[in-house]
Amino acid sequence: MDKSNVGDLVLSEAQIQQGVEIVADKLNISFEDAVVITVVPGGILFTADLVRKLNFDIKMDYISCPHTPGDSNNQSEIVFHENISLDGQNVIMIDDAIESGGTMKRLVAHIADNYKVKSLSIATLFVKPGRVDIPVPQYFAYEMDNDDLLVGYGLPWQDKSRNIPYVSKLVK
Repeated sequence: MDKSNVGDLVLSEAQIQQGVEIVADKLNISFEDAVVITVVPGGILFTADLVRKLNFDIKMDYISCPHTPGDSNNQSEIVFHENISLDGQNVIMIDDAIESGGTMKRLVAHIADNYKVKSLSIATLFVKPGRVDIPVPQYFAYEMDNDDLLVGYGLPWQDKSRNIPYVSKLVK
């Protein structure tokens, strides 16, 4: 695996697992059941780690809206097949991170505008500063102190490096 674009460590594997525990604890206090919708492909790793720590009943689905990391003006097509009915359900959108927040804001609006959910919230490992306002509860472990481009643990660079088990600064 080419790691030439992997720079300084931001979150180690241990910190990621601590973050998963933090988010799971917050969700376990707040929910008795939910439909978790993974934002694919970025949210797959965090979802897999997170759902195994949840102690309430879940149903799982996925949604996609391809974008370029850091792009707050993503206008690509949202793909959601609603494999599980969302009517009257608590819905938790899960992604690896909220960077600019533009894509997640669109995804949240899509679910809120098209389905009669009981509640809608977001769960991510971390959020970045300067993100757009998303008007739903957000459960996260870490708030980054800068907007550096990051890679690893679901975060890609040129559609590669998602499988790096830690998060690092991107070196261009």
